[in-house]
Amino acid sequence: MAHRFLALAAPAALLAGLLLAGCDPQRISELEEGVATEEDVRARFGQPEQVWDGPGGARILEYNRQPAGQKNYMITIGRDGRMSALRQVLNPGSFARVQPGMMMEEVRKMLGKPARTTSYALKNEAAWEWRYLEPPNTAMVFTVWFNPDYRVLRTSMAPDPQAPENR
Repeated sequence: MAHRFLALAAPAALLAGLLLAGCDPQRISELEEGVATEEDVRARFGQPEQVWDGPGGARILEYNRQPAGQKNYMITIGRDGRMSALRQVLNPGSFARVQPGMMMEEVRKMLGKPARTTSYALKNEAAWEWRYLEPPNTAMVFTVWFNPDYRVLRTSMAPDPQAPENR
């Protein structure tokens, strides 16, 4: 009985994630920078995955669409309680800012929760992966490789092997 529940739970979670991500354009269109409040953001997006401290007393709300989706949103709430920025952070510009030597937490704050993490004991490395879309509409995976001190060693990009067009 428990196996049947687990077998149904994973596809249900995947479907829920896809449906949630599908509503994002509507939710985004309802929020205006400088006008929308944190309450407005939470009413449309729900509970954030994480809340980060930002510069100048701002707070950054992370809305993760991994592993089923291909976007992660960082929504900045200024000290005045109003939304000052809404960014989809899984893009080549953000990836270019990930540099060797950066700490794991810096990468996590920049890109959001990864779709998958993998440890490679023999190489003494860990890899974090984010699924994203490269224009015009190519499913890709961005990977950051970390050393045992939680510092970036290197990054890579490759076609997403889970995407139907790449199988």
